Amino acid sequence: MAILINESTRIIVQGFTGKTGTFHAQDMINYGSRVVGGVTPGKGGQQHLGLPVFNTVKEAVQQVGAEASIIFVPPAFAADSIMEAADAGIKYCVAITDGIPTQDMMTVKNFLRRFPLKKRMVLTGPNCAGTISPGRAMLGIMPGHIYIQGHVGIIGRSGTLGYEAADQMRTLGIGISTSVGIGGDPIIGSSHRDILERFEEDIETKVVVMIGEIGGPQEVEAGVFAKEHLSKPLIAYIAGLTAPEGRRMGHAGAIISSAGESAAEKVAALEELGVTICPTPAAMGETVAKVLARM
Repeated sequence: MAILINESTRIIVQGFTGKTGTFHAQDMINYGSRVVGGVTPGKGGQQHLGLPVFNTVKEAVQQVGAEASIIFVPPAFAADSIMEAADAGIKYCVAITDGIPTQDMMTVKNFLRRFPLKKRMVLTGPNCAGTISPGRAMLGIMPGHIYIQGHVGIIGRSGTLGYEAADQMRTLGIGISTSVGIGGDPIIGSSHRDILERFEEDIETKVVVMIGEIGGPQEVEAGVFAKEHLSKPLIAYIAGLTAPEGRRMGHAGAIISSAGESAAEKVAALEELGVTICPTPAAMGETVAKVLARM
């Protein structure tokens, strides 16, 4: 099993014919993902990378059965593209775009709440690396070759730290069930807790690695959920232990705005909740190996 995507997921690319969309669409195709077309308004009816181009997401859903979408649309138009995907019946959307205005994402969140929970599109991102289920499908921009198939789930706000964790585990012969980038912006589609719930339901995932950072309460909320509902070991690495107070660190969401949001405070809270803490980014692989050895 895998969460969110698998080898049969029918994928479209929004912003398909642009330079970035083209590059990553081809990379996903080469990986083996089932890309069935793309959307670029005004270019419907054309072929690109040997696949059909549609003017709207609704056309793609109706004509090629699209189920998942990935957004390579400029920031000013990306929110509209996400909402279009939801309105057309897309089940899962990855928003890669960085720099979507916060007000636009507030509109997106409110728009998604209009749908009944069972019919509501799952959104990860924006400003994320995407999702990969190794050996099955890649819906993102990550280097697919560093991921091997296995039983460790990864949830990360940082794409590059997610890559680092996967590569360290690969070196140790440890594989990944699914790796999900949730994005580093203040307002994102899915939280650590949301993805933890899916990993709990996945019989293939035996251990979960959560990669967090300063800013916001997400990681501790996920720790509370794990203590009460997760039957699998949770390992956490929290970036930013040396971040100066009030300094934004890379991601728009990575800024301490209230008590409990520093890396040290999050680590202390997670330890109290029984979460295994990885002390440094260089120790992610060996920490997972130690946890697996105790199982």
